[in-house]
Amino acid sequence: MLIALIQQHLAGSREATLERGLARLERAAHLGADLACFSELAFEPFYPRLPRSGEHPPAETIPGPTTDRLAKKARELGMVVVANLYERDGDRHYDASPVLDADGSLLGVTRMLHITEYEGFHEQQYYDPGEHGPRVYETRAGRVGVAICYDRHYPEVLRKLALERADVVVVPQAGTVGEWPAGLVEAELRVAAFQNGFFAALCNRVGVEGDLHWSGGSFVTDPEGLILARAATDTDEVLVADLDLGRLEGCTARRLFLRHRRTDWLREAYP
Repeated sequence: MLIALIQQHLAGSREATLERGLARLERAAHLGADLACFSELAFEPFYPRLPRSGEHPPAETIPGPTTDRLAKKARELGMVVVANLYERDGDRHYDASPVLDADGSLLGVTRMLHITEYEGFHEQQYYDPGEHGPRVYETRAGRVGVAICYDRHYPEVLRKLALERADVVVVPQAGTVGEWPAGLVEAELRVAAFQNGFFAALCNRVGVEGDLHWSGGSFVTDPEGLILARAATDTDEVLVADLDLGRLEGCTARRLFLRHRRTDWLREAYP
C-alpha cells in the first residue's frame, strides 16, 4: 500500500482550499498512492481556536457537498480517501472523518470520541463526542482505522483498532509548534504502532491561523515504531510512504504482545 499524507495550509476560502486539496489528490495518484489522507478540518478554519460566541459556524452533513466532491475524485482516481471536516447531524456537531473507498462509496464516518478544552483548543464548545467506538474499514487499499487527533492519546482507542486488525491507523491532526515537548507526539505514535502492530500515519495542519502556528511534520511509522517518512514543518507537502503489509503478521506485537495478552483482569482495571 502506498499512502499519501496531504499537508496543506488554508487558501483563503473553503472553496479554494478544497480545490487545492482535490489537485493534491491528483498529485498523490500520480505518485502511485492507493490511500490519501487529509489533516483535521483540512478545508476550513480551525474554529475551536477561539471560544464559540453564538451559533455554530457553518457545518456540513455527511454525505454532503464536500464529501460528494471528494467521492467523485476518489472514484476518478481509484484511490481511497480519508478526510476530516466539521459535521452537522441534526442539532449535533462533530469532528468527523468520512472514509471513501476507491469507487467513491462512503464506507462510514469516524467521529472524535474525546473532546478537549484548553487555550486555543476550545473544542468542547464546538464538538459533541462521537457515540460509537473506533472501527476499521475494509477498503480496496487495505484495512484502515482512524483515530482523530485527541483520540490518539487514549491507548484503548488504538488497542481497539489493533484488535480489529487495522493495517494502518490514520490520525488527522491539528497540532501546533510548542504544544507538546519536542518529539513527544512522534514518539507517542511510534510506541503505539510498536505495541499494537500496525502502520500509523499522522497528517497535521501547516501554516498560521491567528496566534496558532501549526507544526506540520506529518509522518508515517512502521509496526516496529520506525519512521518511514516525515514531512517538513512549515511547507505544503504530499508525503508518500510505501507500507509493506506483508510485514504485519511477523511484527513484534502480532507475534508476541497480542498473542500473550490477558483479558481476565480487565474488569479490575476498568470498572
